[in-house]
Parts: sequence; structure tokens; C-alpha cells
Amino acid sequence: MASLNVGNLGEFLREQRRSAQLSLRQLADAAGVSNPYLSQIERGLRKPSAEILQQLAKALRISAETLYVQAGILDERDREETEVRSVILADPSINERQKQVLLQIYESFRKENGLQTASDDISDTSDPSDTFGTGADVATPSN
Repeated sequence: MASLNVGNLGEFLREQRRSAQLSLRQLADAAGVSNPYLSQIERGLRKPSAEILQQLAKALRISAETLYVQAGILDERDREETEVRSVILADPSINERQKQVLLQIYESFRKENGLQTASDDISDTSDPSDTFGTGADVATPSN
């Protein structure tokens, strides 16, 4: 995890707040934080927690991952992977088993392309071709 870059985060928050045409007090109220605390964050004097960043993101109607990247909690690649995962997991039109299969396929493509995934630390010994429960082999792309 990178160290927090609070100054740039504060500037970014101020820009987002102004773009949303919100006063400091309005954003503080919407995010459920005190006006002085938000002011200190914007001036780079405070390091907000991930939970506070999430509340601010919701109030600003931007992704929390965007603020995490600005704060140095996530790097850009992590954010992209997290967003893909979030979209898959939030889709109400597919069941949990199908979501897990999609995530496994996504991870296998990333590994094939030499990209690290968030679940690389987790040992997975399951056979992805058996996940569908059809007994059919799953075709894998070859280069």
C-alpha cells in the first residue's frame, strides 16, 4: 500500500466539490463529516480513512476507487480491476455461481497476459472447466 498523498487528495476533492457546485458545508453534510474536518482534508492537514473517502465519493457521485487512487491507497491498475469485479458482483441478472465463473475467467485472462490479480495470493486448485457443471471442456484461447 502506498503512503497517502494528502495534499493532492485535498486539491482533487476541492475541484470535485466545486465542479459539483457544492459548498464545503453542503459536502460535509452530505458525506456525514464535520465542516472543519473536511476543510482540513482539503488543505492536506488530515488523512481520511477509506470509510470517509467512500462517504465523500458517494456525496460527490464519483467512485470511491477514484478517491483511493488520489489518496495513494490504490494504484490505477488496482482500481480498474476492482471496478470490473464490482460490476460483475453487482449484476442482478446473474447468479452467484455465474459471477464466480466470470471472475475466474477474468483472472485467467489477466494471468495469461502477464498481469497480477488481486487473488494471486489465494491458492485456487479448482478446475475452471468443471465450474459450469456441464461436463463439457471450456475452450481456452491460445496465442
